Amino acid sequence: MAILQFMSSGLPRVAVPSTVHCDHLIIAREGSHKDLFDATVTNKEVYDFLASASAKYGLGFWHPGSGIIHQIMLENYCFPGALIIGTDSHTPNGGGLGGLCIGVGGADAVDVMAGLSWELKCPKVIGVELTGKMSGWTSPKDVILKVADILTVKGGTGSIIEYFGPGVDSISCTGMATICNMGAEIGATTSVFPFNDRMVDFLQATGRKDIAQLASNYKTKLLSPDKNCVYDRVIHIDLDKLEPHVNGPYTPDLGHPISKLKEQALAAGWPMEISVGLIGSCTNSSYEDMSRAASIARQAINHGVKAKSKFTITPGSEQIHATIERDGLADVFREIGGLVLANACGPCIGQWARRDKKKGDRNTIVTSYNRNFTGRNDANPATHAFVASPEVVTALVLAGDLGFNPITDDLTAADGSKFKLHPPTGDTLPQSGFQSVKPLYQPPPADGSDLKVIVDPKSERLQVLEPFARWDGKDLLDMPILIKVKGKCTT
Repeated sequence: MAILQFMSSGLPRVAVPSTVHCDHLIIAREGSHKDLFDATVTNKEVYDFLASASAKYGLGFWHPGSGIIHQIMLENYCFPGALIIGTDSHTPNGGGLGGLCIGVGGADAVDVMAGLSWELKCPKVIGVELTGKMSGWTSPKDVILKVADILTVKGGTGSIIEYFGPGVDSISCTGMATICNMGAEIGATTSVFPFNDRMVDFLQATGRKDIAQLASNYKTKLLSPDKNCVYDRVIHIDLDKLEPHVNGPYTPDLGHPISKLKEQALAAGWPMEISVGLIGSCTNSSYEDMSRAASIARQAINHGVKAKSKFTITPGSEQIHATIERDGLADVFREIGGLVLANACGPCIGQWARRDKKKGDRNTIVTSYNRNFTGRNDANPATHAFVASPEVVTALVLAGDLGFNPITDDLTAADGSKFKLHPPTGDTLPQSGFQSVKPLYQPPPADGSDLKVIVDPKSERLQVLEPFARWDGKDLLDMPILIKVKGKCTT
């Protein structure tokens, strides 16, 4: 819709660097290759339109299968001090690289693409002070799950969340991105971390050493909190004491420390058997996420144990997918019964052809996604969806039981013996570097004025917009209200 709106502006080319990403139309059914092939056939006219319009109007085009926009942005575009807007609420993912990355509506994006200024009401700033050090089963996901439990889904509205304190340095760059990503779930305008060496490591690993050096020159001047700055509110979290959390169901702000989850689940009468565990998505598909989850799966393999629940893995980008295939992590997941899906949003946004449950069947799923509102993942209002870190989700599918606490409880090996899982371990970045992949990317041509936008006049999915009549300067009055909603609402 944003591209159609820009076309109606009459402008020949976008005014600022802009890209298009095809991550929302790939339905999870059989696995990565088959699902991607099916999507390219089913959605050919949409992809052809987006590719041709991008070329004509000067936008970069990332082909289907290249990955989820937020992971691609982190790997290629985000940088410390950047101001980036994106037409998705999880655009703040880029705050993990010290950028102010803000999700907006399509009309706002079109204004920026057209060279107009972008405005918003000046936000408040909520500070989250992190002390202690991340270790053991605790992960960056648990930081934002705890913040959501404190602030609720409305508590960040009209605010930027700024993380600071000595605990920040124990969190990887992609871990910081996870935390910023889910700031959307508390209504925050965006979230951001101060520039540090963990960001330098990621920039260097993704071929941006020069940007890391430039940012280092401005670390204290521009990319760190001002001395004696005052926040509108401060939340304190001690990482030494932070437990792994599992939040849900039906809302991401209903927090449960892992030590209390079983008791609270039984008291509430939630289905205890886990039907499906799903890891990955834009929130938790970094190499670190995959390697830590794989370390749990390897322990199961060593004891002859497979997942008791269905198990899916969604890589965030082709770079991540190729790297976990090269390093054997994908095969580890497959060995315990996992299914690797396409590099796309998939079940996280409801693009999931789920077959194991009928609509109305009460069941429980656990994911490392960001949202778990009613029907969000599978359109079944009776599905109790919980969000947690990828390593906790992996542990839970090995037990198949929502009440399983991987810190204290035993699993049963194939020979009948009991064993406990060791805390997850993994590389923050791949030791052999990221696997080089053929870019699934179409750069904008220098001049697209002679190119045609492909839209079939008989299409039932696409229609070129006619420009609106010029505004006559008068306000629109007495317009009908089409819908009124209350409660927790999401796109």
